[in-house]
Amino acid sequence: MNLEAYKGVFVFAQQVDNVISGIAFELIGKGKELAKDLGTEVTAVLVGSDVKGLADSLAEYGADKVIVVDDPELKEYRTEPYTHALASVIDEFKPEIFLIGATAIGRDLGPRVCARIHTGLTADCTQLDIGDFPLNPVPGKEQKHNQLLMTRPAFGGNTIATIACPDFRPQMATVRPGVMQKAPKVEGAKANVVEYNPGFTKNNKYVEIMEVVKAVTDTVDIMDAKILVSGGRGVGSPENFKILDDLAAAIGGTVSCSRAVVDAGWKPKDLQVGQTGKTVRPNVYFAIGISGAIQHLAGMEESDIIVAINKDDTAPIFDVADYGIVGDLNKVVPLLTEKIKEAVAASK
Repeated sequence: MNLEAYKGVFVFAQQVDNVISGIAFELIGKGKELAKDLGTEVTAVLVGSDVKGLADSLAEYGADKVIVVDDPELKEYRTEPYTHALASVIDEFKPEIFLIGATAIGRDLGPRVCARIHTGLTADCTQLDIGDFPLNPVPGKEQKHNQLLMTRPAFGGNTIATIACPDFRPQMATVRPGVMQKAPKVEGAKANVVEYNPGFTKNNKYVEIMEVVKAVTDTVDIMDAKILVSGGRGVGSPENFKILDDLAAAIGGTVSCSRAVVDAGWKPKDLQVGQTGKTVRPNVYFAIGISGAIQHLAGMEESDIIVAINKDDTAPIFDVADYGIVGDLNKVVPLLTEKIKEAVAASK
């Protein structure tokens, strides 16, 4: 493989129902940082049907170029045509780095694309950097420069692995939503659009979508919440989450939870924060009855302010908390709720 032929940072700009997913803008933001280190550009790859009109929004968040693959066969996500689209883009344009969001679609699409083009994939990354590999020189082994260093939790989150793909291109990674940050939006930016269609011929790998049933929910996406009131096993019971609901209502927040709560069946998976849940960056994060296992911290440690309430003064959550209260949450939380209500009433 001629590695020198591969240039640029490419990002899969996921869209569903002609609405671009937030992870696309996050990846463009990170892609800009990587591209700056490599002295190259960021290209967004937009795949779908009648999606060309979305290209400018990708430019507003920093995409230097947008490759649009537009075909009726791409209206709804299906594994085979989308895999063919991305693999063809990679064969044609030869990116050095290709990033995909670790969404339900990305986790299905990424491995299939990398297998088709014969390269590696690091899944569920939480950090991306440009650097040397091996990280430290090894006698008798060449240390390669300007490699994509892909970092992800391993062994259930008990250790962190940094992985590289020095011998094949592109270097591919799926990235957890919420981990990277969007670049500042530039209103009115116009995309440099390149239209490309490799042609789509149905085969026995094309599934037929008989019906699309959309789930209707009034649950707020915790990744968008500015204030999260998160409960863990220490809350004690699903009924006891009522005191967290009251606190969230008083402060204008949203209730979330740890994996132990989801595993116990107290709350739905959509509300889970952590390595196997969602990564959040609220302005304020209340960790109530949460011990602070590394798997949970991975999903919330970038919060602006962390307030921990736990009766165990040795709980690891206090190591990352900005404010900590050691005490019985059944007494502390209702009292805190009342004080907040009083403060809100006094301000009116």
